[in-house]
Amino acid sequence: MADFTDKLKPAEPLGPSILASERTNSDVPVQRLAQHLFQSTGHLERQARILPYLQRDPLFRKVKQSNLSRPERYRLGLARAKKLRRLADEHHWSIDDQEMAMYLCDDVSPYMVHTSMFITTIREQGDEKQRAQWLKRAENWEVVGCYAQTELGHGSNVRGIECQAQWDPKTQEFVLHSPTLTASKWWNGSMGRTANHAIVVAQLLAPKSPSSAELINHGPHPFIVQIRDMKTHLPLPGIAVGDIGPKYGYAPMDNGYMLFDRVRVPHNAMLSNYSRIDPNTCTYSKPANPAVVYGSLTAVRAAIVMHARLVLARAVTVAVRYTALRRQFSNRDDNSRTAPELSVLDYPTVQIRILPLLATAFALHYTGAAMQALYARTRADITKGDFSKLAELHSQSSGLKSLCTDYAANGIETCRRALGGHGFGGGSGLIQLNADYLSKPTVEGDNWMITQQTASYLIKRMEAAVAGKGEPQDEVERSCREYLRNRDTARPSDHAIFNSDEDTVFAFTRRSRYLSYLAHQARNVEKKPWNSLLLQLRKVSNAESESLLVSNFYNAIHDTAANLSPTLKDHLTRLFRLFAYYTIDNNARDFSKSQALKETDLDRLPDAIQSLMAEIRPHAVNLVDAWSIPDFLLDSALGRYDGKVYEDLFDRAHRQNPLNEVVFNSDYRSEEIVKGEGVEELRRIAAKL
Repeated sequence: MADFTDKLKPAEPLGPSILASERTNSDVPVQRLAQHLFQSTGHLERQARILPYLQRDPLFRKVKQSNLSRPERYRLGLARAKKLRRLADEHHWSIDDQEMAMYLCDDVSPYMVHTSMFITTIREQGDEKQRAQWLKRAENWEVVGCYAQTELGHGSNVRGIECQAQWDPKTQEFVLHSPTLTASKWWNGSMGRTANHAIVVAQLLAPKSPSSAELINHGPHPFIVQIRDMKTHLPLPGIAVGDIGPKYGYAPMDNGYMLFDRVRVPHNAMLSNYSRIDPNTCTYSKPANPAVVYGSLTAVRAAIVMHARLVLARAVTVAVRYTALRRQFSNRDDNSRTAPELSVLDYPTVQIRILPLLATAFALHYTGAAMQALYARTRADITKGDFSKLAELHSQSSGLKSLCTDYAANGIETCRRALGGHGFGGGSGLIQLNADYLSKPTVEGDNWMITQQTASYLIKRMEAAVAGKGEPQDEVERSCREYLRNRDTARPSDHAIFNSDEDTVFAFTRRSRYLSYLAHQARNVEKKPWNSLLLQLRKVSNAESESLLVSNFYNAIHDTAANLSPTLKDHLTRLFRLFAYYTIDNNARDFSKSQALKETDLDRLPDAIQSLMAEIRPHAVNLVDAWSIPDFLLDSALGRYDGKVYEDLFDRAHRQNPLNEVVFNSDYRSEEIVKGEGVEELRRIAAKL
């Protein structure tokens, strides 16, 4: 309804003119930088092609979405996911096209685990016959699956899961059973209400021989199991399955529970690309490398690293645009009463929270690309029987998953707080992003736990380097040997980070090898208990992951194939230095103790960081523009491209808020809640409790 507010405008300077000035006064070539970031994946072309389908369909409107209940969010999520699949079929979208549509939809799909872990696990761990039996049906969504590994009593400790799959040689079947309540599958996405099949990870129990009563536990193995009737969608006999209830985020995802009561499945239910049970002799054939069993988990971790940079870039885009536009207080050194208010982003106390995160988004981008390339190479080698890179892949994916999701999750909240009071409101566009992403530091390996896997690998490589037998097994061991050769002769002055960016990379490598060596000494020489080293091991893992982030960032800038213009290279170099210097400053003691840097250089870091932020500040808006995140996805009044922040905030409150469409009875003496409805509304609310 029109009213006098329709004629009001924000006080000048207006947001659009401010952001236009920011863009004009920067020499960052936005389109060229966007192409540099996304050209190899076709991201920009795909986004431009897919986005209109969502923009014109009312099903994907978001303005009132946050007012829906959790059951309504699941229904909406299911409807959206189905619609996207129908569009994919109609327009012959590729898998990449479908992933782009889900990215732009910005709502977790109840089919997400099906399209990621379920299909990936069949492809990687199923044998040829199983792939022929299941893959096409799964890809066509004729069967809808989930990945049931985590349990009520065990998550990260996969070896400790309690669900059993016992081989019965008489009937030639596996018997799936949940012997305890804590054996209940728990948290498994897509399982609660959507999936009709599951990859069930269970302890494989088999008799010593067909006539023996003695069972041998061969550890966790994956089984493909039908869990619901294909016509009625009701649970099959012996299976209790459902949704676990509300969560911090991921409202449309039906994270589930599931228990088995001696459910029988055929011999070919066990995925057998790497291991199998001989149905006649009960003989167990184990995989050449046990780590391949977790191949689908490694794939997801690699994807999570790549996803982190887009999530962080989104939060930083909102923060940079809004703080560049927002004006608060005049310069305290300007005594004029007419002195203009300063842009919030001009305050170093705001810059230090946002601009290092802008640099971090670029660092995550280059390491995400490197991680995906390593995964592709490793999987190709494994198909040829070469497992030599698997340990490195597992180590890197574990450490980087931990560090990068911490960066992104903490970064979203840091950006939200930097927005001031409006950051707490729905117009920030960060509420759902923040809540949904909070799952990432926990899922697919708790961030504190999985750093042990990275540290364990590094300790083994350092141990091999100390032994010095034969040729180095990989680049990490070669680097460890080089560290040992120079450990007592290298001087901090050898790494002059303010004169050479390459020396910055070397400094990070030395610090990582130093911490790995200390961990090796503590574990292998001093024989300290593993549990007593956990805090130290986390530092080892983070140091290695930060070293990878810095080296990949440096290599990307200096890759001649990237064909960067001098201007673009200068801007990326400043971002590289800001990320590196900020990281060093936060870990200064380790860089000093490792003899990687001089104390005088460490003392110079705060001033160097502030100078870099001052140089980056005029270009911040163009730098976030290059991430090419459309307003449809941002769904943020504060971060919208055109700068109409205050108009959008007021429109969302005054015209779009469904709460303002209802007239309430505020008289406490009356049980009536809504004017004219009597007590019926109260009864409806109470019935839902």
